Amino acid sequence: MAYTQTDLKDLHHFYSNQLINDTVPFWFPRSLDREHGGYLLMRDQDGTLIDDDKAVWIQGRAAWLLSTLYNTVEPRTEWLESAKSGIDFLNNHCFDTDGRMFFHVTKGGQPIRKRRYYFSETFAVIANAAYAKASGDEAAAEKARYLFGKCIEYATTPGLLEPKFTATRPSKGIGVPMILMNTAQQLRETIGDPRCDELIDGFIKEIRTDFVKDNIRCVMEQVAPDGSIIDHIDGRTLNPGHAIEGAWFILHEAKHRGNDPDLINLGCKMLDYMWERGWDNEHGGIFYFRDVFGKPVQEYWQDMKFWWPHNEAIIATLLAYTLTGDEKYAKWHKMAHDYAYRHFHDKKNGEWFGYLHRDGTVAQTAKGNLFKGPFHLPRQEWYCSHLLQEVIKTKNDL
Repeated sequence: MAYTQTDLKDLHHFYSNQLINDTVPFWFPRSLDREHGGYLLMRDQDGTLIDDDKAVWIQGRAAWLLSTLYNTVEPRTEWLESAKSGIDFLNNHCFDTDGRMFFHVTKGGQPIRKRRYYFSETFAVIANAAYAKASGDEAAAEKARYLFGKCIEYATTPGLLEPKFTATRPSKGIGVPMILMNTAQQLRETIGDPRCDELIDGFIKEIRTDFVKDNIRCVMEQVAPDGSIIDHIDGRTLNPGHAIEGAWFILHEAKHRGNDPDLINLGCKMLDYMWERGWDNEHGGIFYFRDVFGKPVQEYWQDMKFWWPHNEAIIATLLAYTLTGDEKYAKWHKMAHDYAYRHFHDKKNGEWFGYLHRDGTVAQTAKGNLFKGPFHLPRQEWYCSHLLQEVIKTKNDL
């Protein structure tokens, strides 16, 4: 199948409408913490609060979203003011005395948990950068650049952070080059940073060299330091949706570089490999975990359908289609889109449920928790809307 110009316009309207009239209104203004700042995001299907703790990385994600809406959709005062509330909460309450960020805090900002990794910092980077662009706040811009430098330091300095495992079986995950690549892309596109292009090249090289396995048509989630497969249960575990997210980061870079054919080929290969391994041909949707050699997976939720892999697949397939014109990607995009909006979308209350059983029935009703909030879904609807707007304009100009 192929998408007609009318189809693309309909999709553009759909994503724009869902974002502004369905997804964002579920979260805001109800989630603003007017007492302590930041956002109260742990919410049930109807928006009622189920917990008033705060996940630090989602505070950053929400501030990024609000700033990005202000920058790219409409300069609404309430979006900018709400973004500032999140930025102030992050900067005033979410850093430990050693300069690292917490993962989980109370509504007032008292620390509950701190993790070994630095994903809270990466989202603080993109939040501060987007807010700096929106507000002109140079302190936020400097904070973003400083934290980005710290993230690179954490990633490249062995022993700087406490390791999760012993040295018996060393490994590395695709998550680090992925998230740092996208953080660099966001920083470059909002306030700019001369470090970004060279770093992005390095992250792509690492993914291509160590994680993409052409001989078995697979993208590994973790590998040994030399890129070899670790033939143990954790080392064999794949996360198709995560690899598909990495694919669209690379396709986005290809688009940024004038439709670079080498990067288009790499991103499409990654998408192809993990769609083949991840799509559930019986019930539809994307499996959460698979084993690289088809063996049983350890995690009991391995065949569930989580919301965010479907957000990533919708972006990746649409981006692949618009870059290549390959009708396969239009077909896959429609499959992912139709499945997700049929099963995850809550037509009564707005937003998406987060977790489905394999057969597509809702496993539990929460819309927000320590891991889900206003990010993957609104990012997908925002990104696809703007991508389609560009594509439609280009076709109209021809």
